[in-house]
Amino acid sequence: MYKQTISVIAAVMMLGISWIPAGAAAPSKVGFLVVAPDRGFLGNQEVRSLVDEFKKSYTATLGLAGRDYTGVEGEYAAYLIRAAHELKQAGATEIVAIPLFLSDADPLFKRVRPLLPAYTGGLPVRWAQAMAHDYLIGQIVLDRVGALSEHPESERLIVVATGALDSASEKAIRSDTEKLVEYVTRYKHFREAEAVVYYDREAENAEQKNQEIKAHLLAQMAKQGRTLLVPAFIGPKFDHSMSMASWLDDQFKQTHVAYKPEELLPHPNALLWLKKTANRETPLTAGQIGVVIMPHGSTQPWNDAVETTIQPLMAKYPIEMAYGMGDPKIIQDAVSKLEQRGIRRIIFVRMYALDHQMKPLTDYILGLSEQAPSDGHGEGHDHSATAPLQVRTAALFSTFGGYEQNPEIAQVLHKRIAELSKDPANETVLLLAHGEATDEGNDKWLAVISNNIDRLRKDPRWAKLKTIKALTVREDWPKEREKAVAGVRATIEEASKHGRVLVIANRLYGSGPYKKMLHGLTYEINEKGLVDPILTRWLEDGMIRLTAELIPSRNEQAAHAHP
Repeated sequence: MYKQTISVIAAVMMLGISWIPAGAAAPSKVGFLVVAPDRGFLGNQEVRSLVDEFKKSYTATLGLAGRDYTGVEGEYAAYLIRAAHELKQAGATEIVAIPLFLSDADPLFKRVRPLLPAYTGGLPVRWAQAMAHDYLIGQIVLDRVGALSEHPESERLIVVATGALDSASEKAIRSDTEKLVEYVTRYKHFREAEAVVYYDREAENAEQKNQEIKAHLLAQMAKQGRTLLVPAFIGPKFDHSMSMASWLDDQFKQTHVAYKPEELLPHPNALLWLKKTANRETPLTAGQIGVVIMPHGSTQPWNDAVETTIQPLMAKYPIEMAYGMGDPKIIQDAVSKLEQRGIRRIIFVRMYALDHQMKPLTDYILGLSEQAPSDGHGEGHDHSATAPLQVRTAALFSTFGGYEQNPEIAQVLHKRIAELSKDPANETVLLLAHGEATDEGNDKWLAVISNNIDRLRKDPRWAKLKTIKALTVREDWPKEREKAVAGVRATIEEASKHGRVLVIANRLYGSGPYKKMLHGLTYEINEKGLVDPILTRWLEDGMIRLTAELIPSRNEQAAHAHP
């Protein structure tokens, strides 16, 4: 076998690299080498099926490395050399290696990692992160837990990983496994939850150490309440009975533990994780960028009015709507529709007044943040609350929001005032907005409106107004609303004694509950809101800006690939 391996190495090395002449301006092409543990017949079938699906969308191949991996001259060299050669034959000029390992600390992965360049015939190599770093893998464990759990508050969860060779690797793998436990406990609040790591059978004193782990688990299982045992590994799987998951099942058959021999594979999220990893490394084209727009949403007339600002962009960009206050299922549906159209990067637009509104919530749903907000407004975090669902997608996201912070909104306000005004010197104008729960947030909104008032005042016509003022009603928070509405009513009542009062609905469309809140007062109201072609420009400007940020950075890499 040794001579055969050396012959393979020599033959592949003789192929060399088809170097591009120095003056050529050819872009680099990334090939993905999925490096996976040799799991035996059935396990390798699962891995090959996964990689075959991945290859339908990306230039990719599979390289196996087994527990007996001994380095450059070992028997697994042939598999890694062949994998790199396949990528080179497909035109790859650089390799991104994707480790199909739970943890960067996996001892086998750590042996393969520094030696991979020896197999690539000179193609540059960089490594992606292992699986535990992505919430998509946490969702796999969450699904396994969901299939077992009945009453989490009275249950204990034990997530099991494998592969430790010594105390250092055990600690590091356990740390990565604890990330999965933490993810699960955002959604299910268990009596107890922990991660344990079994030692590889080749580790020194492995049998003794694993007996100690078993004793600990038995002691946990003997406590009051159900115990859930959930694998978080990609272990040996020669057949259905000769597998790591089945071995674990045998260890605790005589107990009352809740267990299913289901490892991290197979699961749909494994393919999403591969694709998402590849999307981070693959040059984008404009045709692979789509847009999800999230307005608040209301009745059909409200929605129709908002969509008049979006409609002119529909023919130019792949756009899906996700009405609501950060509804994960609606967002998932919009994202999935774009992915079905070949989209790999999504610009997510929070079509809300200020740039911070809905940002904590939607950043979490899109996987841009690990901090789960406690409510739909994204304020604070209650650790006893259940986190919102996160999208299951390979797409990557960029976001923007805050249409009222667009200086051109002052032009819309100008139109709305002009539609009511007759004698500015005898008129008080009140720009009335929704408002926020916190004083800090509410003050920020008032400051934004005040900036627009400053712009309006530069027009000689509006400089003549008796008063133009920003107010909010803080309508979703009863205590704050009562005080705010009382202030607005007092302002209108006093101003109406000395002239006309014009109320401008400083909201996207309509006047919401304003008429009910202001019943019995003397005033005139413009209910059209801020829907206007200026919003269309704001949307498109944001799309153009983020697209420009995404594509040139990739093109620069290609331009500098060949000095």
